[in-house]
Amino acid sequence: MTGIEISRMHFPVTTLGPGSRIGIWFQGCSIRCPGCISADTWAVGRGRTTVSEVVRGIMPWLVRADGLTISGGEPFDQPEALAALLKETRSHLDGNVLVYSGHPLEYIEKHLSAMDGLIDALITDPFVMSETDRLALRGSDNQRLHLLTERGCREFSHFMKEPGPRRFDVMLDAEGEVWMAGIPGRTDFENLRKVLGKQLQTFTVTQDRSNPRPRAQR
Repeated sequence: MTGIEISRMHFPVTTLGPGSRIGIWFQGCSIRCPGCISADTWAVGRGRTTVSEVVRGIMPWLVRADGLTISGGEPFDQPEALAALLKETRSHLDGNVLVYSGHPLEYIEKHLSAMDGLIDALITDPFVMSETDRLALRGSDNQRLHLLTERGCREFSHFMKEPGPRRFDVMLDAEGEVWMAGIPGRTDFENLRKVLGKQLQTFTVTQDRSNPRPRAQR
């Protein structure tokens, strides 16, 4: 059985690709971009499970989902697990697959041959806080969207240069913790604090203790 480290899984996610999607966030990241909103996914050695267990867990969603988005963390830090996960899910998924990586395409090309035809759209390159953030699906405009299949060209081509609205999916997990999936604008968390403050509500951003960053998921 192929081992894998996973931060969390959720359905539906509507802010990381077209339609209602399954979101899977890998645990562990070697890139650690300054300003990353997913610093809680950086540490390795957490969320250990197997690819088979992950597929079993998302199976009820696969028949209902419009697509699958894989992010992190850094999925290509676990290339064998990523390839195995894609191979096991594609036969059950009648939708597209979007994968995020903070590595440049040139760095991960050596792994893509094992995933040929399994990834429809791929977003690469590190998040850069000093860059503008106008493009859809990307945290900073230096990040590139690659269309790897015919389906990817059909269903993601309009995202290539399209300005992206900044929206969140807000979820409540079994422990009562509220978390958000999506790509925030640079001032969104501060604006949210102000709005809730005016309503006499307390808003605390959960942070990774080893590296204090807002806890949301890209």
